[in-house]
Amino acid sequence: MGKVGLIVLGAVLLFALILGGCGLSSYNGLVVKRNAVDSQWAQVENQMQRRADLIPNLVNTVKGYAKIEQSVLTQIAESQAIMKSGSATPEQKMDADNKMTGAMRQGGFFGAGLPFMTMVQAYPQLKSDQQFLNLQNELAGTENRMSQERRLYNKSVEEYQNTKQQFPTVVVASLTGFADKPFFKADEGSKAAPKVEF
Repeated sequence: MGKVGLIVLGAVLLFALILGGCGLSSYNGLVVKRNAVDSQWAQVENQMQRRADLIPNLVNTVKGYAKIEQSVLTQIAESQAIMKSGSATPEQKMDADNKMTGAMRQGGFFGAGLPFMTMVQAYPQLKSDQQFLNLQNELAGTENRMSQERRLYNKSVEEYQNTKQQFPTVVVASLTGFADKPFFKADEGSKAAPKVEF
């Protein structure tokens, strides 16, 4: 093999090494970003679990003072089952979380659309019930943590998607099967957190 042949072979090998290095770096970067999304989703699920546990306790405490619409209790129970399910997809859990928020929303939580504040004022002894107050405070804290975890989750999804769609990473992603991750989107009617403060 002549001198020119060795130079060409060396150039090809150098190009292959550079290409392989870029591919490996892109792959490893995608793995890190995907794991960050999965980790942040776990934090969202933790808060969903906490919320799914708290809301029925709050409902049961209030049931002693007021008659709650059965369809709302059914919706809360169904949402809770989905959020606790190990086989539900992130999209199904997001939908269940939005439905629970809708069930808790002012004007739809108690029978006949009675607003939450009106119901509480109709039962003054409820306002002084320590268990109810503790649950209400825990739920308010959980809503704040849920909002924060959703924001962080969406930020990690954005970083993953941005990395995945850049060249040459987009080639590596398509060849190695890195799928898109869903953003957490609230239903149109659930922009505000449930109103449970007094």
